[in-house]
Amino acid sequence: MSAQLNNILQKQQEQKHNLLENTENNKEEEVIQLVGFIIGEEEYAIPILDIQEIIKPIEYTRIPSTPNYVLGAFNLRGNVIPLIDLRLKFNLPKKEPDESTRYIVMKDGNNIAGFVIDKLTEAIRLKKSAIDPTPETLHKDQGMIYGIGKKEKTIITILKVSALLKRDF
Repeated sequence: MSAQLNNILQKQQEQKHNLLENTENNKEEEVIQLVGFIIGEEEYAIPILDIQEIIKPIEYTRIPSTPNYVLGAFNLRGNVIPLIDLRLKFNLPKKEPDESTRYIVMKDGNNIAGFVIDKLTEAIRLKKSAIDPTPETLHKDQGMIYGIGKKEKTIITILKVSALLKRDF
């Protein structure tokens, strides 16, 4: 899966480069590529470029004196990475891992962490015009929400990876 994701990320970089050239030349509307996933009953998405990899659950070590949503840390090819359960972070009840459970390893600069999700959905391409800004009832600077994406008959909450990776423990 890692080789596939690296291939997708490389294609994404090429498409982003081509898109920037096309935008400058043709003033076409920018398309954002996202990866969708389910937590509880809701669908969320994050930009594909912020994903290092997606893996099946592996063994982790509990770390004392951390919030309940920090499950611990795991070893990924020699790197110790914190593991955060997004269900618990979003104040949802804990769920035992099943066949659909995955860890999404996200990165933002030097910050990296693994996040437990209930299920992957699909790769999503949205035009920027299909993404509404964060509702004014939320704190834009402190919130985890980048915007609300409209896809066919559903809406998807697009999360800010930088906010998810912000250490508050």
